[in-house]
This record gives sequence, C-alpha cells and structure tokens, in this order.
Amino acid sequence: MSGASVANAEGRSGASVRKPKALLRGSRLAAFAPASPGQDAAAERGYAELARLGFAVDRVAKHASKGYFSADAGQRRLEFLQTLRDPRIDGLIAMRGGYGSNYLLDDGLDREISSPKCLIGFSDLTSLQIYLWQRCRWASICGPMVGAGLEAGPGEAKGYDEASFLNATGKTDGGWEISLHGEVLTPGDAEGTLVGGCMTLVQTTIGTPWELDTRDSILLLEDRGMKPWQVDRALTHLRQADKFAGVRGIVLGDFPDCAPAVIGSPTVLDVCERILKPLGIPIVFGAPVGHTVRPMLTIPLGVRARLHGSDAGSLDILETAVTA
Repeated sequence: MSGASVANAEGRSGASVRKPKALLRGSRLAAFAPASPGQDAAAERGYAELARLGFAVDRVAKHASKGYFSADAGQRRLEFLQTLRDPRIDGLIAMRGGYGSNYLLDDGLDREISSPKCLIGFSDLTSLQIYLWQRCRWASICGPMVGAGLEAGPGEAKGYDEASFLNATGKTDGGWEISLHGEVLTPGDAEGTLVGGCMTLVQTTIGTPWELDTRDSILLLEDRGMKPWQVDRALTHLRQADKFAGVRGIVLGDFPDCAPAVIGSPTVLDVCERILKPLGIPIVFGAPVGHTVRPMLTIPLGVRARLHGSDAGSLDILETAVTA
C-alpha cells in the first residue's frame, strides 16, 4: 500500500461505519447506470421483481449510450449525485455492471455526498463501493442488480437468493447466518470486516488514493471469464502488494467461465489452493456470490462477520448493514 493510502487508512481506523436506512416494503429505489447500458427486456423483468418485493422504483433515465458506457462520464456522475441528494429516494440499485464506474471517482466525489443511502450492486460497482468505504466509511451491499440477478428471479439459475437480499437490505434487529454452499480449502473460524467484491476491481484500486485496506478483514473475491493463469496473476499481484497481510479469512466465488484452455492444466481451484492455502487462514471456495450461475447470495460490505471454514462454509453476519 502506498504511503498516502496507509495514512488515509490509519486516519479512518477509529471512524464509525456509516450505515444507510433500511429498505422496507414501500421504500423507493432509484435504478442507476454508472457503467454499461442495460438491456430493455432484462430491465423490465428486474423492475417487476422489485415491485413484487414491495418497492417503488424510479427507472434509469434514457440516454444514447456512448460505446460501452451508458452515457458520458459527466452525465453518469451527475445522475448519481442527484439521486443521492433526492429526499424521495431511499436507496440506489445498479442496472448492471460492465465497465465505467471508475469514471465517477475523482478526488472531489466524497465531498459532494452526505448521508449514506443503501447502494446495491456487484461486478463493476465494486469500484464505487470500495471508494465509498475507503473515503466515506460507507457500508454497502454486494448483491443482485436490476438487469443482472433480479431479472431472473428468486431461486433461479443466474437469479438471486431472496432471503439474504432482504436480510442485507432490511434487517435492523441483529445478525444472521448465510450458508456459502462452497468448499472449504482451509478449515477454521475467523472474524473480521467484510470487504472486497469483484477481484479485478479490487486489484485495480492498488495505487489509487482509495486503495482497499484489507487488514482485519474477511476478504470477498469473485470474478468470471478469466483463465486460471489470469486468476494466478491477479492473486499474485494482491499477494505482492501485501493485500493478504492481516486478512483473517477469505470467501471465494465459483468463478464461472474460467475453465482451463487445455485439458489437464491447473484449474482456478488449483490456483487458489496453491497461492492462498499457505496463508494459513480459513478459506471457502465456490460461494455463489457476484458472478455466478447459481442464485446469487447478497453480502453486506463494511460490517463485522465470522467465517466458519467447515462443511460447506458459512458466514455469521454479526451486525446489521442498515439502520431503522
């Protein structure tokens, strides 16, 4: 971690976590598109699912997309800030990931936002979630988006897990348990603050003023479409940048579309075992988090949790991610 980043992290060490208000039936969500444009059919299904859950939804404003961006950077940033400041809006949910959230992150963004609101998303949203955690101590939600997870429905392939979504966004009376449905690489129990998200986006914070501080954490790492050697490169970079120093435990996704190019060559699981098991901390591989073809679990970020490295792995969420 750079000297500036260390100072930034140490300066926040005593800061209290800023938690948004809970989302309950009747709460109003605003869909926003900080990265790539969504697809109309998927968006309609996602909006319908949010309505089924009892939320009112303000839809994403229509713009002409700019290449692989939903709109130009200035428009995306302005709409994000306007939504945060709108007193009618209780929470924000991303349309989809793709690429582009990093364009919103300049040094002045943290000075233009005030009270936290529930922010839900994964994939490219990891950039924004890490920024808000590092600069504002803002807890957020790693979970399904309008056009990526919600549109497929609860309990469905490429859909989402309804119970963990509602707990993360609405539970205000204590913790809960999440079964990880994974495979234990290293057994044991560990407690820390849940941080992380999409591995590529965690990696690309290195060297920025909002580089992710992973000390005393349960680190979540997931991704898709990477060859095992690319996962190897990312994990090696994280290790060489001391991002595993002080990590208490690790939850790994199931890395879909990451099969080796040559039959018999190392798999992502093999890579994770070789690089991460020597850390000697509890590790669970194969949880359906973020990019997954199974119903996606929703994981609150910025709260204390206990990882159990036994059976299929589980997380005890020790504090709520939202307030009454």
